[in-house]
This record gives sequence, C-alpha cells and structure tokens, in this order.
Amino acid sequence: MAVRPKVGVVVSVFMLQYFIACCADPVFPFRNTSLSWDERVNDLIERLSFNEIVLQMSKGGAGIQGGPAPAISRLGIKPHQWNTECLRGVPMAGNATSYPQSIGLAAAWSPELIFNVSQATSIEARAKYNTNVQKGIYTDHSGISCFSPVINIMRHPYWGRNQETYGEDPYLTSVYAAQFVKGLQGDHPRYVRANAGCKHFAAYAGPENIPTSRLSFDAKVSERDLRMTFLPAFKACVKAGTYSIMCSYNSVNGVPSCANKKLLTDILRDEWGFEGYVVSDEGAIEWMDTRHHYTHSDVDTVVAAINAGTSLDLNTNLTVDAFMSMGKAVEQGKLSRDSVYELVKPLFYTRMRLGEFDPPEMNPYTKLNSSEIIQSAANRALSLQAAMKSFVLLKNMKTSSGLTFLPLEGGFIGRLAIVGPMAHNPEQMFGDYAPQLDPHHTHTPYEALRVRAHSTSYAAGCTDNRCTKYNSTNITEAVSEKDLVVVALGTGQELEAEGNDRKSLSLPANQSQLLQDAVKASGTTPVVLLLFNAGPLDITWAKNSDRVVAIIACFFPAQATGDAIVNVMFHFILGSNPAGRLPSTWPASESQIPAMTNYTMEGRTYRYFVGEPLYPFGYGLSYSNFEYNAVTIAPDQIKAGQSVTVTVSVSNTGPYDGDEVIQLYMAWGNASVPVPKLQLVGFNRIYIKAGDEFLQTFTITSEQMAVWDDARGFIVEPGPMYLYAGGQQPNQKTTVGSNILMGKFSISG
Repeated sequence: MAVRPKVGVVVSVFMLQYFIACCADPVFPFRNTSLSWDERVNDLIERLSFNEIVLQMSKGGAGIQGGPAPAISRLGIKPHQWNTECLRGVPMAGNATSYPQSIGLAAAWSPELIFNVSQATSIEARAKYNTNVQKGIYTDHSGISCFSPVINIMRHPYWGRNQETYGEDPYLTSVYAAQFVKGLQGDHPRYVRANAGCKHFAAYAGPENIPTSRLSFDAKVSERDLRMTFLPAFKACVKAGTYSIMCSYNSVNGVPSCANKKLLTDILRDEWGFEGYVVSDEGAIEWMDTRHHYTHSDVDTVVAAINAGTSLDLNTNLTVDAFMSMGKAVEQGKLSRDSVYELVKPLFYTRMRLGEFDPPEMNPYTKLNSSEIIQSAANRALSLQAAMKSFVLLKNMKTSSGLTFLPLEGGFIGRLAIVGPMAHNPEQMFGDYAPQLDPHHTHTPYEALRVRAHSTSYAAGCTDNRCTKYNSTNITEAVSEKDLVVVALGTGQELEAEGNDRKSLSLPANQSQLLQDAVKASGTTPVVLLLFNAGPLDITWAKNSDRVVAIIACFFPAQATGDAIVNVMFHFILGSNPAGRLPSTWPASESQIPAMTNYTMEGRTYRYFVGEPLYPFGYGLSYSNFEYNAVTIAPDQIKAGQSVTVTVSVSNTGPYDGDEVIQLYMAWGNASVPVPKLQLVGFNRIYIKAGDEFLQTFTITSEQMAVWDDARGFIVEPGPMYLYAGGQQPNQKTTVGSNILMGKFSISG
C-alpha cells in the first residue's frame, strides 16, 4: 500500500520549488566555473550598463569618495577596493608584520628573500581581506589588489623615494620585480592570492619637490636610456605575470604617462603582451589638465587616458572625477564604447582570478585566518632574518690582535653608550609605506643593546633627525669612560620620503658634529657607527677615522631593527654574518652628482659613473673571507642570438660560516653605440660553510647582450664580451678584499 504524503508537505515542497525557480538569484554565466575566463568576463560586461562601467573605472580610490568600486546589487556583485599597498608588509591596515624597507631588501641581494617577504605579505593581506569581506569592510587598504612593487631606478641620491626602490641597477631590479610578483600572487593554477601592481610606469625617479614638483615634471629621456635603464624591470614584471601596472605622475618627453599611448599600448601591450589593467597614480588623471596642461577639459582628459590604455582612475577622493565624463566623450564622438569595454574587462578578469565570483570553498586562500597569521612566529623570524640580511658592513677595522673588531666577543659589553637621534627612534626606523608599529614586537637599537650591557648611557643629542637643535653636553657626558660607544645617525622618512627630496649628501645639520664629539669625548674607546638612510650619505670623515672602528648601513629595518643589530654585532645566530651589498653607488662628493632634472644616464649609477665613489655599488664586507677559484664559460664562441653558461667556483677561506654574494658583470668590447661601462648580468646570495667550496652557474641570454640602436632597436653585435666574477665590481679602489676573475667570449654575426 502506497503511503500518500500529507497535503501540507506537498504544498510546502511546491512553494519551495516555486521560490527557487522564480524568486532566488539566478546563476549567471559569469559565475559558471565550467566556462572559460573570457566567456565569463564577456557575459558579465554585457550585463552592465554604460553608467555602471563608468563607475567601475572611476572608483580606484582613494578616500571614501574615490572608492571602492561600487557594488552592483542586481547582479550580486560586491564592492572591490583597488587601493591597497603591499610593499613589505601591509601598511595602513592595522596590525601586520613589518619587513625591512625595499632598499634594504635590495641590499640583501637575495632573490629568495624578496620572494619570501612578498609571499608572507600577501598571505597576511589575504587573511585580512577575508576578515574584511566577512564584516563588509571595503575601505582603503582593505583589499588584495596591491600597488606594489616599486621598480623605478634609483638614479639620483637625493630622490625622496629611493627607499621604496630596489636600487640603481635594471637587472637587479628586474630579478627582484619578478620574484616579488611570483611571491605575492602565489602559484595556485586557478586563483591569485593577491595581485601585484608594478609602479610607476615610466621614467619616474625624481624629483619629488626639489627643484620642481613631480606632479608636473616632464622627463626628457632618450630612447636608449628608456629601453636600457628605465623599462627593463617593467618588462620583467609583465613577463612574471603581474595583473596591473600603475602609470606615473610625470610626463615622458612631453606626454603624461597616463596618456602616453607609446608607453601604455605600443610598448606595454603590443610589444610585451601585457593583458592586465593600468591604474593611474593618485590624482594623475586630473593633473594631466591642471598641472601638465596637456588637456583642457575633463572630456579631453578621459579621452587621452582611455585611448592611451588607462583602465582605472585612482583619484584624490573626488565625488566626480574626469573618468565620469566618459559618457560625454562618447556622445561627442571623441571616444568609442568599444575602447571602454576593452579596458574594463581586465578589471573584472582580475577579480575573477582573485576568486570573487567562484564558490568560496573552491579557493584555498579564503581559508586564511588573520588570528593565526598576523605576526606569527614564522613571520617574525622572517622579519629578523630579512633585517640581518639587509645590513651592509661598510667598515670593520682590525684590532691589535689581528682580528676584526666585529663580531664582538663574549656576548656582553661592560659599559655601553648609545647615542644619536636614531638610537631610540622607533617611528623613523620603519621608513615609508610601513605597517603599523607594533610595540610588542619592535625594539630600537638602544632597547636591544642595553640588554647586552652591564651599564648603559643613552643620549639622543638632537630633538629629531633634522638635528637643528643639538645638545653636545648630553653626548659628551654619555660617552665618557665607556667600553664601547655606538652612534646611530640617519635620515628617516621625515627627511627622505614620498613628496620630500633631500638637498645634499651631508648628514643632517649637526649629526656630523655629534659623531665627531662622540669620538673626541670618548678617549680611546672604539666607536661603532650605525646608519639609517636610503639615499647615500657623505661619511668620508667616519670612513677615514681610525677611531670609528666599524660602520653598518642599516637602511630602515622596521620591527626587527634592534634584535637584528644585536645578532649581527655579536654574531649570535645563523644568518648574522653580514653579507649585504650596496644596491646603489655612494658618491664621494656632490660634484659627482648630475642635476636631478637631467634625465640622461651619463655619469649616473655604476654603469656610467665617472670618478672614484666613496663606496661602490655591490660593496659590502663579511666576517669571513672568500676566494674565487675559477670561472668557466661555455661556449666561448657563439652566434648572435645564442646564450652562454658561466660557472663560478668560490671558497669560504675565513673563520666563519656565512653568506657570499656572487656577482657577475659583463662589458661590451666592440659596441658601435653607447653602452654601460659594466652591466650586472648575474648574482646570487649563497651560504658557504668555512672551508667549503660552492659552484654557481649563470646563464647570460642574448637579450642581456643586446644593445639599443635607434634605427634598428635591440641588436646583438659581433665582437668580444668580457666577464668579471667576484664578490664586488672590478677595478674599484674601495674593495671587499676578495679577488675577481675575468673571462671572455666572442659573438659572431
């Protein structure tokens, strides 16, 4: 006998089926994970009104009016915040692990390290984002679309944003750019953990405000310098798979970067195959009119930007920005709808790859939890290792025993004095675009070193890093009758940062006098100098003084500053033997520095430098010694277009295990066009135990051998090519002490 269901149950089931069929949100094809990405993106775009597209492209941030990209509730699409920074930790977004500033990470000369820092940053960013989405938070710096990394070339020592860069070399910067992108975005075959945005495209490297404003500056750049210096890192970024490029404030040869079709379409998309979105720097769209006077209305501004290839306006918290004139531009026949549709597609493609329109359970990154990740033990350990690896030992004198002064022996100091405006100045240790200072995990040099001393005297000497108000008495009293004096000097973001260029190579105001007073008043006590800066400083006096026994360039190490200094000075743990190398040339005098507004590379960076620097690019000492044994090149005769393989043998002949930075430079022997004197073509930071040998292999590609000819583009010319392998540049007066090996190969047509 069949069992008949109750009438009430039948009605309930019917009502449920009716609700599902007629009333629930439909499953749009753009949410169908079995379709291709292109099919899904096209379906989504076809469902948007033109006004909705305009809003999506207009709301790149910043501020509550500038962003986020608004929700489209009829399609179940949530807001999206494009304005997030991920340079080395997640800044302006609450608690996060902080890592050394970019210039310090560059000084590590370690592709592995920048990958690990980028990866850790993106994991914390994604964990924060997961929490934010659950709470409906879409404010600035709450997302996973990152305006990072900064891959501009450090071409002038006074530029305020040197600290955000990876130094002066296009090859080193290219390697770092690629590793950052890969570390940030992850290796999942379907989903992106957080998307990179390489900036600032292009030829943006000062000035900020001296002698003129970055917001209206026009960089006059030769095609050769553009191709061989300013563009390679961006090409590497595209090749690594970045989803975004940020166009810069400046003009390049008379055309604002965000309206520069040659840069954004001809080179970026047509030559390099970039398929992502271009976002403007904050305010750069509007300033094409008001600052550059390149356009003269919002309609003409948006036409110039869209037709050049800019997808997204990061405006200055405007309710109505220039991009909102797209409709008028179309009505006036100055802009096609098809151009707009093509440029909005990468925005939604990116969001799809971030996982926004897929079921959350499909995306492993949705499971990342802030409480388990932010300031985790692993991330704090990475922060410490990164800080130690970033330090460059500039000087380390030998004592009467024949040993170098550092590392300190015994683990303790008797009577310690630590003085200077950077001795106990936590905010200025972090640099620009740093995560929020967490006092529980942050130690200054003073806080960390005093734990290792039986007694400690401290005096800042200056009220701030500007050091215009200086109390010499405090310094002389603090350093009297001590066993060790540590002097901590530098700039900090109050003296060099975005929007703020430096004016000279000199230590700020009375800082040089502070150092000399500390040396004089301390009798025969050894003095160690710690420097916290991005751009080079003139420390000729300290370099030449027999009383300053050691100098460490610390850059801006962030939360692990004090702990890293203690570990390096005492050589306590694995990784504390310094091996950092300068990522920029330190000029010996201001006469060696071309004008900020002159964009020729002549006389700039180690590649074109004239004269003897104070410290050369690639310089840095170790507690150990290294001997280069052999370099082999195979084949040593090639045809244009072929690669060569170079193998370098190096031994640790010193008393300590430690890292060595192997550097490989190339020089053109028969170029018909201007080329760099030297070009870095390979490097790696490797760990070698005392007494051991290591073999490092590099491949030099034909692309690295190519030179720029204005008539023919990049060409590989026949002739001899010279190679130099060692722990530094060849032919330098200031050396690290190890030898340099030379080799040669020849190219035939």
